[in-house]
Amino acid sequence: MTDTHDTNLPEKQVELEEEKKTAEVLEPVQTETAAEETAVENNSAETPQRLTKEDVIDKLREISGHVGDVARTEIENLKQIFYKLHNAEQEAAKRKFVDEGGAVEDFTPQPDPLEEEMKRIMSVIREKRSEQMAELEKQKEMNLQVKLSIIEELKDLLESPDDANKNYTEFKRLQQQWNEVKLVPQGSVNELWKNYQLYVEKFYDLLKLNNEFREYDFKKNLEIKTHLCEAAEKLADEPDAVSAFYQLQKLHQDFRETGPVAKELRDEIWARFKAASTVVNRRYQQYFDALKEAEQKNLDQKTVICEIVEGIDYSQLTNFSTWDSKTQEVIALQNKWKAIGYAPQKMNVKIFERFRTACDEFFRKKSEFFKATKERMNDNLERKRALCEKAEALKDSTDWKATAETLTKFQKEWKTIGPVTKKYSDALWKRFIGACDYFFEQKNKATASQRTVEQENLEKKRAIIERLAGIEEDMDTEKAAQLVRDLMKEWNNIGFVPFKNKDKIHKQYHALVDKLFERFDISASNKKLSSFKSAVSSMQEGGAQTLYRERERLSRVYENMKSELQTYENNLGFLNASSKKGNSLLNEINRKVEKLKADIELAKEKLKVIDESIQNQN
Repeated sequence: MTDTHDTNLPEKQVELEEEKKTAEVLEPVQTETAAEETAVENNSAETPQRLTKEDVIDKLREISGHVGDVARTEIENLKQIFYKLHNAEQEAAKRKFVDEGGAVEDFTPQPDPLEEEMKRIMSVIREKRSEQMAELEKQKEMNLQVKLSIIEELKDLLESPDDANKNYTEFKRLQQQWNEVKLVPQGSVNELWKNYQLYVEKFYDLLKLNNEFREYDFKKNLEIKTHLCEAAEKLADEPDAVSAFYQLQKLHQDFRETGPVAKELRDEIWARFKAASTVVNRRYQQYFDALKEAEQKNLDQKTVICEIVEGIDYSQLTNFSTWDSKTQEVIALQNKWKAIGYAPQKMNVKIFERFRTACDEFFRKKSEFFKATKERMNDNLERKRALCEKAEALKDSTDWKATAETLTKFQKEWKTIGPVTKKYSDALWKRFIGACDYFFEQKNKATASQRTVEQENLEKKRAIIERLAGIEEDMDTEKAAQLVRDLMKEWNNIGFVPFKNKDKIHKQYHALVDKLFERFDISASNKKLSSFKSAVSSMQEGGAQTLYRERERLSRVYENMKSELQTYENNLGFLNASSKKGNSLLNEINRKVEKLKADIELAKEKLKVIDESIQNQN
């Protein structure tokens, strides 16, 4: 070697130091990790779309013609959009089926031709992607062999260092060829890079390039690395942190493959590139930290939903109303589940399996209950039909007393029989009560001797109206209230009045009582109960069957209010008052609950009044 080459030894050290610094931070990156792929896909899957299923099919069909130009996340996103629309249609069909009288467990989704077409296209896309991946792996193996041959040529250069200029030109050609050959099998990346760097380092050691070539290299490399720094700094403004990260990996690869710069600029240019990389990497890490936190919150919410469904007290579900109410709650929880995002990947499948198991258990027990109830209802139907036939056989009887007792006994037995399906309930009741009504109407016509007593009762009630009208405004409130209640009780104990006078005298009485209630501030519940007692007195004129009909109606109202109260109390468990809106809704439901409780107590008192009247008639 000449003295001139010896003077270039320090320049070679400049390059080696830069290459080593770069290699310490920038490891070769070729592929995404599975977790990052999942995160990106999850993020894109949540983006709202305004597409129809036909639009999705058309896009997938178009993609199937050029699979290599489309990211896998875009294809998965279109697939998720299709199934969201598909599931929404199925849910709508199920609601329509239920609204038209069908049971949820009997609903069977109709086949979707578009779903089959979508599956066919997805199969084509998967096959093409598999072919492309196989071709890519084949290409990587070929690239590996090319780079191995480049390393062998570098070895040859080291063995023939006679012509420095010629060898340097050949060396730059090999460097360019190395940079043009991109992906190799992932398992070979690091070892291949180390071997390449080793022989590059040996080449520079051996050749000791003269200052002119080195300075030219330094200048060109500085221009390239400055451009790479500017590109990395612009990534700080990239809205998508994940996209910025992967763009940065490409810049890292280019920076690493670019040769050294002058020694005095080395630390400066590296510090600039490293600072820009740190900003992008920090945003990337923050993105995944936020995603991880959101997924943990989603897991917590889904765990609570699982616990709610698993904690259902089936012993409290004893009728259709409670089962339907609880079904609506479970469906609401299922809809809430769908609105919650993904849980952490390692728990996402497990928590879904837990939720599905709990829901399957609920609907299994519901199906068992409905099956057993249907059997009981069929038995109730036969028993009520038998009572209808017996009542119809007696409706023309003139043995008034004995038949009335028998029909009254039938009506009591009817109350002890459980419900039948709504399909037969109303018609069966009309048939039964129609036969009873017909008999009692004939009986009433035959017992017109009560007219004299009814006239006397009319005079008694007129006298009570006069006494109520005579209550003075300055009377003590408590005494007045007690007097009104006593007169109302006396009124209720008086029997029937002539039918033609009934409405008129009742209107006079109620108008006067209402006025006194308002004047002396007597409680609304007492007023309603007193008014009801008067109404029951009027009902007695129609016979026992009229009272039984009213009792049947009141019982249904009473059960409906109890079911509504249970629904409100269950809903209170899902609400919290952490927001102003939540607090307002909570107060409104509490008010409704209190009113329902008061109405239920009043209904119980009314049932007692009717039962006493029926007992007195018997």
